[in-house]
Amino acid sequence: MGKRAVTIHGHFYQPVREDPNTGLIPREDGAFPYHDWNERVHDQCYRPNADQGNFEWLSFDIGPTLFNWMLSHDPITVSKIITQERKNFQRTGVGNGMAQPYHHTILPLAALHDKKTQILWGIADFEHRFGHRPGGMWLPEAAVDEETLLVAAEAGIEFTILAPWQADADAVDVNIPYWVDLPGGKRIAVFFYDAELSMRVSFDPSATSNADHFLRDVLQPRFQFNGRHPDARELVTIASDGELYGHHQQFRDKFLSYLYHSPHNMDVAEYTYPGLWLKEHPPEKFIKIRSNTSWSCHHGIARWKEACPCAPSGDWKSTLRQAMDQLGVRLDDIYLQTLQPYCLDPWQLLYSFINVLHGKIPLKELIQSACSEVQDEETLVRIDYLLRAQLNKQRMFTSCGWFFDDFDRIEPRNVVTYAAQAVWWTKMAAGADLIAEAQALFAKTKSWRSGLRADTVFAAHIERLRFSQMAFPFMEEESERY
Repeated sequence: MGKRAVTIHGHFYQPVREDPNTGLIPREDGAFPYHDWNERVHDQCYRPNADQGNFEWLSFDIGPTLFNWMLSHDPITVSKIITQERKNFQRTGVGNGMAQPYHHTILPLAALHDKKTQILWGIADFEHRFGHRPGGMWLPEAAVDEETLLVAAEAGIEFTILAPWQADADAVDVNIPYWVDLPGGKRIAVFFYDAELSMRVSFDPSATSNADHFLRDVLQPRFQFNGRHPDARELVTIASDGELYGHHQQFRDKFLSYLYHSPHNMDVAEYTYPGLWLKEHPPEKFIKIRSNTSWSCHHGIARWKEACPCAPSGDWKSTLRQAMDQLGVRLDDIYLQTLQPYCLDPWQLLYSFINVLHGKIPLKELIQSACSEVQDEETLVRIDYLLRAQLNKQRMFTSCGWFFDDFDRIEPRNVVTYAAQAVWWTKMAAGADLIAEAQALFAKTKSWRSGLRADTVFAAHIERLRFSQMAFPFMEEESERY
């Protein structure tokens, strides 16, 4: 007998918004009457969906930095989300939550050690929150290449979700998962979402205005008219921005709740999620992936590195990307050179730093376990500062810095601020002054609307740091803020 099932995936994410100098989010006027966008989206989306119990049914991923903020702002909602996800894990042995790379970096554009940092930190954060390892990982903007999939698979990730145009095939059946073979005998499963249906859910408010209408007139035809045998097992996957449900479209949290509890839903399909479907129906076919593709740019991953028709007037993006890439290499070189006398594997030290951020291990204990020669306080502090520099280096590649059409927005300005913070900590740690070099790199990036240049943003933050008291040991009791 055939089986018809549907999974609805919500990708929940907000970028890091904290001022790296104070740890506080400045007032964001565009979010009025709320203090900032985190508060606004939380009130319209995260809290209502948790109150409705939707995180028990929805396939979802939540950004680690968003979770950090939410824990300090509304721990009750965090507890509800975690409890709802754990019900699935306890019931089936497979959770409906997926991990997300820590800072939402466009991974195909990242160096290998940055890919590993983002993926390993994202997995560790999920396990820290939910109490079990994730089976799946949502890739930022679904941006993918073979190296990213290999790093994820080597870290224990079993599956991800991609757009159908990311398959390297003339035709792809979106009703089944596929295996993707990877180097070294590794493999990972991929679910391709139904693009037409996902677009309707995301951008046609009439499609989700009534749950019964959605079941009968929108979802059911995806099973009836696709030419498959009635005994076939069919999975329809819907993927969308999770903030659609309440923030982008009002009352869609209630739509989800009714959808999951409608007396008519079993007449159409049962609800599942990728991890459970994979457990019950592992892939039988193999497919190849088109590297350097994404779900939100039909020009590969151009949107995050250069001018692209998806976001007109994006000439500034190439100079900002080049500046960040060159500065990232310089920061990494100093990190490695400074740690080489003390530490056999500086990158492993960075990968393990997430345990300090979670408060699971004291910083001193981590450093001394990885760098056995380090005993004196001065060297401990220098390594502390280098790790802070690397943390801010990860922040400066947050995808939102390149997503929109102009530099003079909160998101691009923030990534430059994080770059300034990384340069500052590197100077404090190693005495290497990259300020003039970085300013020269950022001088090439300019807003086409206001004329604001990136070097102006960089210099303003450096000036603030010069007059602040930033030279303090890492405060473990504040680790959740990071």
